[in-house]
Amino acid sequence: MAAPVSQPPVSARASTRFLPRGIGALPESAPTSLRLSVGRRRRAASLEVKASGNVFGNYFQVATYGESHGGGVGCVISGCPPRIPLTEADMQVELDRRRPGQSRITTPRKETDTCKILSGTHDGMTTGTPIHVFVPNTDQRGGDYSEMSKAYRPSHADATYDFKYGVRAVQGGGRSSARETIGRVAAGALAKKILKLKSGVEILAFVSKVHQVVLPEDAVDYETVTLEHIESNIVRCPDPEYAEKMIAAIDTVRVRGDSIGGVVTCIARNVPRGLGSPVFDKLEAELAKAMLSLPASKGFEIGSGFAGTDFTGSEHNDEFYMDEAGNVRTRTNRSGGVQGGISNGEIIYFKVAFKPTATIGVRHPSSKLPFFASLKC
Repeated sequence: MAAPVSQPPVSARASTRFLPRGIGALPESAPTSLRLSVGRRRRAASLEVKASGNVFGNYFQVATYGESHGGGVGCVISGCPPRIPLTEADMQVELDRRRPGQSRITTPRKETDTCKILSGTHDGMTTGTPIHVFVPNTDQRGGDYSEMSKAYRPSHADATYDFKYGVRAVQGGGRSSARETIGRVAAGALAKKILKLKSGVEILAFVSKVHQVVLPEDAVDYETVTLEHIESNIVRCPDPEYAEKMIAAIDTVRVRGDSIGGVVTCIARNVPRGLGSPVFDKLEAELAKAMLSLPASKGFEIGSGFAGTDFTGSEHNDEFYMDEAGNVRTRTNRSGGVQGGISNGEIIYFKVAFKPTATIGVRHPSSKLPFFASLKC
């Protein structure tokens, strides 16, 4: 008969701390540092990222790459038709509009954001092959982020980045940085050009709210507003009176090291009918995914949006009529140019809400951690 297996006393068994499956058990008396270090090593070793999330689009596809403080950022564009006129200057115009350090109300980081097209064009024309766009990082200041190695920054992606990957993107937030949008801007410049050439589509965006300064709905005519109106001031609001109010609101909090959020309105004119599908690939759903994947975005609404809930059905419905050219139109456009997930030919307009910039120079009232006044994303 086999000898009975000896068991530890009940008290010893009760004091054993069981770690996640596969690690085993450590007694309660083991040093805390040992228990934590074992748990952390196991967690990091078991992480597996199965979805990259770096590609957007179905036919015209954009893959962005790069980190805030790596060698550079950019994109690879697939699905662009051949023989579309394209030079680096076409993209540089939009990149210059995005470039940091343009005014006192933007991030102070200094970058030229000069792009280089590495493939997909020949003699100023697209070839139909993948287009590779590269923008080097030149203002890399690793020392500005020394505090990040000691603590998670409030409302940044530091903590969740660590939870998912098991590594810290200490310098500038890595892929979570707003510099990732450089690839989107470069690809967007090409997309706008294709849409303009093929269908006459015009796409504009402007600031319609900063903190509690709200541009009235009837202050901007979506039919006639131009890029020149929008670019006439540093806050990019086409109404001069409200632009000054928005700038004043930003300056009030900026001088004390704080930040505020706002809303951007985007319009698309001359959009062909029939874009989008009725169910999962609704046009507004695709637009929402694109917009809500932007850093700091927190809300999306199209047409009347949330305000539409204040109407009755009879008040909200867009009545159809036949215009002089024999086209079916709607007298109002509370649908925002999309009905049943499909574009109806009217102006598409939507709004995107952005939270206050998380990198500030003011410590949270309840925080004992150092603040991050010098961080530049």
